[in-house]
Amino acid sequence: MLRHAIAPSARYTKASNDVVRHPRLSSDAKILLLYVQGLPDATTFKPLSELANKLGIKGRAYQKAKQQLVENGYVHEWRSQGDGGRWITEQLVANTALTSEQATRVRETPPPLSRAAAPPSTHFPTVGEPAARTAGGYEPVEDHSDKTTPHPPSEPSGPARPPEPSALSAPPAPERPAPTADATLLARAERVLLSLRHTRRELHLGAREAAQLAVEAVKWLERGLSASDLRQALLAERPKEGVRSAVGFLRYRLAQKLPEPRATPEFYEPTRPRELIECQAPGDAHTFRPLLDETECTPCRLIAANTMYATSPSPEPDHLPWRERFAQINTTPTTAPGVG
Repeated sequence: MLRHAIAPSARYTKASNDVVRHPRLSSDAKILLLYVQGLPDATTFKPLSELANKLGIKGRAYQKAKQQLVENGYVHEWRSQGDGGRWITEQLVANTALTSEQATRVRETPPPLSRAAAPPSTHFPTVGEPAARTAGGYEPVEDHSDKTTPHPPSEPSGPARPPEPSALSAPPAPERPAPTADATLLARAERVLLSLRHTRRELHLGAREAAQLAVEAVKWLERGLSASDLRQALLAERPKEGVRSAVGFLRYRLAQKLPEPRATPEFYEPTRPRELIECQAPGDAHTFRPLLDETECTPCRLIAANTMYATSPSPEPDHLPWRERFAQINTTPTTAPGVG
């Protein structure tokens, strides 16, 4: 067999030999897995069935290919129900086989930020640290002689103006709200907010936006909710008109759907047991401790109830047919009215 291969310089997808030579994956499953790996980030929010439909893999062929990918650890799914009763399905497609625990960690861990997506405050100029202006600070000397001058007199000396930032210096970083909660909870809430982009592209947040919203999201974690509960609450009930601003939508939802704080259990003071009283039922004298206002103990009341229903009721007379009842009425002597 002769082989001629030229490595492409662009528009290619790196395929692992473990996938290409996998003995338990069909050709449809391999093509679908490689096709998803080569997609841009803007199309990864679509379901796997829609992507397979573009390749012509439909119906039974798609179900078989998906089942093979799930059984071998290349596709993982999570189904959950939101507050409105709507079911949400999350899918994870990996180019290497992952266990359920590994897939769960990948799902909860946000992707690393690229250098282009880093906030401007993290970029430092290459010329050195920003410094104050060296020029300025000179106060002109007023001339009080008799000759006139076309220049107006200088202003009286006062507090010095703050130096303007240099053009080469980095813009000042926005003031981050002072954390009032545990740093671990803040980091967990920030990771949840950054992971929303994997399910709904319209909820893409920047690093600074997620840091600002994490102060509101951490209130959910402080009230006993898990990170998964917080994530499902933010993703449930997608608006029909869409989301125009991810920051505004999430800030409104965090404030409106904030659960009630857990009520602290009240201290329970046990009631004192009642005093012993004498049973009023006939028989040997004995005492018991009543629960309410009863005057007889439980065994005596059971004995009285069993005695009451021990005797069977008298049987009812047999039901006579209508002919016999009619003959019995005719044979009964009657007394004429007015006869004494």
